[in-house]
Amino acid sequence: MKPIEPGTAVDFHSHLMPGVDDGARNLAEALEAIGRMVGAGIGRICTTPHLRASDTRDPARRERRLSGLDRAWDRLSRAAGDRFSGLTLERGCEVCLDVSDPDLSDPRIRLAGTAFVLVEWRRLQIPPRKDEEILRRIRAAGYVPVLAHPERYGGIRRDTEVAGRWRAAGAYLQVNQGSLAGRYGREAQEVACKLLSYGWVDYLSSDFHARPHLKVYLAEARTFFLERSASKQLGLLTVTNPSRVLKGETPLPVPPLSRSGSGTGP
Repeated sequence: MKPIEPGTAVDFHSHLMPGVDDGARNLAEALEAIGRMVGAGIGRICTTPHLRASDTRDPARRERRLSGLDRAWDRLSRAAGDRFSGLTLERGCEVCLDVSDPDLSDPRIRLAGTAFVLVEWRRLQIPPRKDEEILRRIRAAGYVPVLAHPERYGGIRRDTEVAGRWRAAGAYLQVNQGSLAGRYGREAQEVACKLLSYGWVDYLSSDFHARPHLKVYLAEARTFFLERSASKQLGLLTVTNPSRVLKGETPLPVPPLSRSGSGTGP
């Protein structure tokens, strides 16, 4: 199979809204970052500023935060629309689960307004308990959790089976492209490869924080899969499944990636 075509990749984890979190500091930086994403072959972006789950439980705090994001979004979407013809730009949030019962009812929180919501564990640490219960509670409320960068949580290399339990509790898993290139260290790289070998990864995204010293790792991710004759997995993880999530559709199964170099088999 051929590599995916330029401009067809879909990314739903980035920090592009100017001045709202640890991503783009201003509009110029945000537009430069979008230019690099488009140049890497991404044609559809759903950007996801940080949001604390605890803020969603207080109506006044939630509205203050989301109204601030609205203002940043309006500036970004207008400027990006003028500069990048053909780019589809959408919004959601990356929700830090600092409490166990987030209120996800506002569509601005969810990915492109669908039932899917990007979530992360607090401080890049696996909760000592109730992690599966939290995910089940989100599903019971009618939403679909997509757990960001499972490969990066502290201690997961000692117990990668926890990722399987998260999936059994109703979550889908999104690995960062940069993890495959060693961006977050050897442990995250090893865990990402192991999760791929189990067939547990549903999406690849950039988690691009839109700073000049950072980069988009889609090219490295492409190389990683094509060197393993795994263009099918590449297409599912960077085009098909991210497109489906932004339409509110569940991902297609991704065949396990062989550690020996072929594209299928555990």
